[in-house]
Amino acid sequence: MLSVALKFKSVFSVYKEREPHYNHEPSSEDWRKVEKICKLLKVFNLATHVISGDDAIEDRDSFMREMATSMKEKFDKYWGECNMVMSLACVLDPRCKLHVIKFCFPLIYKPEHVAAENVEKVKNTLQEMHDEYAEKCHGETIISGVNTNSLVASSNVVSSEISGIHEMLNMVREKEAIHPTKSELEVYLDESAYIPEGNSKSFSALEWWKNNSLKFKVLSKMVADILAIPVSTVASESSFSAGGRVIDGYHSRLNQESIEALICGGDWLRNKYGLKKKPKVLEQED
Repeated sequence: MLSVALKFKSVFSVYKEREPHYNHEPSSEDWRKVEKICKLLKVFNLATHVISGDDAIEDRDSFMREMATSMKEKFDKYWGECNMVMSLACVLDPRCKLHVIKFCFPLIYKPEHVAAENVEKVKNTLQEMHDEYAEKCHGETIISGVNTNSLVASSNVVSSEISGIHEMLNMVREKEAIHPTKSELEVYLDESAYIPEGNSKSFSALEWWKNNSLKFKVLSKMVADILAIPVSTVASESSFSAGGRVIDGYHSRLNQESIEALICGGDWLRNKYGLKKKPKVLEQED
């Protein structure tokens, strides 16, 4: 909105001349501030460089310093400490693995050793979770996606006809009982990142793990739990508070019980009769 307003900067002064009741024309100082704010917000997608840099926080104008400081406090609230769930989800995306956090953390966390510590924290947490899930899956031997116990049970029926099947399965079980030199997690991280063909927007990490669940039996169970956690920065009061949609100029004196009855009653009736909320139409003032 500010960038659009700058394009029509001259219109405000003209409107002031033609409308005697217009008393809110921005001053030259206001326009100067707007230009500086737009310059900052234009590169807000590079928030780490802008907010953490010297240009904004050490600006000569106090209003710029105050705004940049406030922005940095908000930024640090969410990113001052490593967001572990989001980082784990990123590593368990076969397109990203450790590459993304190794690239992003040095941009987010300063100095460099803090970024390295956070990378190690993510790797250690991932290893601890893998070990915990591996213990739960301990004892289940899988050969090409088939449980050996079921093979042994079925082979007992035809043991008289197929000689040597028991010896072969016993040998396989002994080989499988020897722990592999690499864990599933190490194998997954050592493999190259998955590059989806065609439109990458249609790629589903959960679908990829489902298709590779036989290869990564433990990790696929971890992924089902981690990627199922919704990540949101919306404040809880914004998500669940419906008071602002009920208490307006015509209902400003309703007590708590009446407001609760209106909210619950409306939801129950809509659910009972399959009704959908109509978009609120703003009345235009004459």
